[in-house]
Amino acid sequence: MISLFRKIRQKLLSQNRVTRYLVYAIGEIILVVIGILIALQVNNWNEYRKDRIEEQELLIQLESEFQSNLEQLDEKIDVRNHLIQSSMKLLELIDSKNPVLPDTIIYYTSKTMIAPTFDPITNDLISAGKLQLLTNKRLKNLLSLWTSEVLQVTEDELSWRSVMNNQYFPFLIEKSSLRNLISGYWSTNQINSILLDKQKQVRFSILTNQELEKLPELLKEDDFGDYLADCATWNTIINSQSETLRERIVEILTLIQEDLKSSK
Repeated sequence: MISLFRKIRQKLLSQNRVTRYLVYAIGEIILVVIGILIALQVNNWNEYRKDRIEEQELLIQLESEFQSNLEQLDEKIDVRNHLIQSSMKLLELIDSKNPVLPDTIIYYTSKTMIAPTFDPITNDLISAGKLQLLTNKRLKNLLSLWTSEVLQVTEDELSWRSVMNNQYFPFLIEKSSLRNLISGYWSTNQINSILLDKQKQVRFSILTNQELEKLPELLKEDDFGDYLADCATWNTIINSQSETLRERIVEILTLIQEDLKSSK
């Protein structure tokens, strides 16, 4: 094709047909420009098609990750609800002034000796440069805010864990038999709240000791009620934050599923 154009151009020049040559030259330039534009358009279309394929793969991956995050978050919310309920039950027992069996105290107190933490799967799309692949603006916005919103929940979880480890546990060690409380921890299967495999059953037990009958005295300690109130308060705050985070996950999943459905 190029050799054909060259022959035509040489023929026109040899015939001294300058006007026709100029018209031909302009036409040749236009054809070249059109060819370049077509090539660019084809290239852009190929890049767009590749991006959409990569976007679909990314959406499928995100759907799986956020579904796992939702399941884990629901588990942690449920654990905290039991923790709050146990704290409130113990406060009721303290206020009632009625005799309470040691086993009852062990049962409810052991449920307050945990600090569940939400540890989501994090796909850092921003640093990986993949966020730009998503065409859904609302989804991009939610994903860009995800890390900071998780951090808010994490900070509250760490605050309660600090209170539990540095104040609540030392108090229980000093004012009661930690061995008996740990016995209750195992007997009420609190270990299940931290196991990676929720189907796995860990069988373990620690016998109570002779100080069991002294446990009702724990209810007379003013600090015990204070720590229980702190426990219920912190975990209610964390669950409130977690519910907001749950709404974000549900919206993210809904947008992902809608995008996946529309691409079929």
